[in-house]
Amino acid sequence: MLELHVTKRLGAVHVAAELACPSQGVVALFGRSGAGKTSLVNMLAGLLRPDSGRIALRDAVLFDSASGIDLPPERRRIGYVFQEGRLFPHMRVRENLLYGWRRAPADERRIRLAEVVDLLGLETLLERRPGALSGGEKQRVALGRALLANPRLLLMDEPLASLDQARKQEVLPFVERLRDDLDLPIVYVSHAMEEIVRLADTLVLVSDGRVVASGSVEEMTSRLDLRPLTGRYEAGTVIAATVAGHDPRDDLSDLAFAGGLLTVPRLDLPVGTHLRLRIRARDVALSLERPRGLSIQNVFPATVVDIGEEEGAQLDVRLDVEGAALWARITGRAKRQLALAPGTRIYALVKSAALDRHALGRQPAGGRFLAPGSKLNGA
Repeated sequence: MLELHVTKRLGAVHVAAELACPSQGVVALFGRSGAGKTSLVNMLAGLLRPDSGRIALRDAVLFDSASGIDLPPERRRIGYVFQEGRLFPHMRVRENLLYGWRRAPADERRIRLAEVVDLLGLETLLERRPGALSGGEKQRVALGRALLANPRLLLMDEPLASLDQARKQEVLPFVERLRDDLDLPIVYVSHAMEEIVRLADTLVLVSDGRVVASGSVEEMTSRLDLRPLTGRYEAGTVIAATVAGHDPRDDLSDLAFAGGLLTVPRLDLPVGTHLRLRIRARDVALSLERPRGLSIQNVFPATVVDIGEEEGAQLDVRLDVEGAALWARITGRAKRQLALAPGTRIYALVKSAALDRHALGRQPAGGRFLAPGSKLNGA
């Protein structure tokens, strides 16, 4: 268990956060800039001292103001990956990696250089200096250095924020590999929902220095009251599904979920693979009658559960599709024309091409979230 109950005054900002979550898998801290995410991870790392409170990881107490416990950063055994690699420019990649390994106690060096080099694909980079690396390569080396310190917890503070989209897609598979191959809890800070959906087991929403809510990614993204924090523009539903079959003629795949079969561009994954994916609210349309003569392949009977009260032209409608939550974004005019209200029977329409392939991951039945070993065709 990871426990954090802290208060800290930072100028005009007052951080007062409470969190208790499993110390395994990936715990994602999500919130706007200035919400207090980095302050919380810095307190975990020992780089920022709380005014009061308690921080504990599994059986180790890292900070307890009542007992006078405040372990220094080097004794907390926590790895930290920042937005920028922060590599030593005068050292080659090999020496940067071994810097972390040499700082780990000799009897606790579970992870070896060869393992990290293989895990992160660093074989061809070992003799280079940081100045000769791309942004994505620097972050992979920074990950390796943190892992070779053999930490009991890894903190990642917006590790992809400084990278362009191409470099993000280069690094993400390596983050997934270390998550899946190592029994190492990770606290991952991000403001990008696609990263959260792809990587996280637990989602923690942070606002104004406080933990507003925490739980599974599916639960947190399905709540209308949390929509201002999870983000309206990219808001959507995270659903669990299973690869049910493939259509080689039309290069499509069928995913089975609680609401039926969802047709998507072909996935290079075997039948039976368990998935988690996101369907954005802006990619869902509504109809009072089952439509005919449309190109949209995915049509699901649904019931209106809740309707947002946002001001402006658009609002969000929460739907129940045979037990699965789904969101649709429509105009206020459409709401009036369709006479929508909680309990209204409706049809939800989802374009096959609207699947967000960058927010797709594999999940074993009854197990924790796992990384995608394959991708959508054309990804």
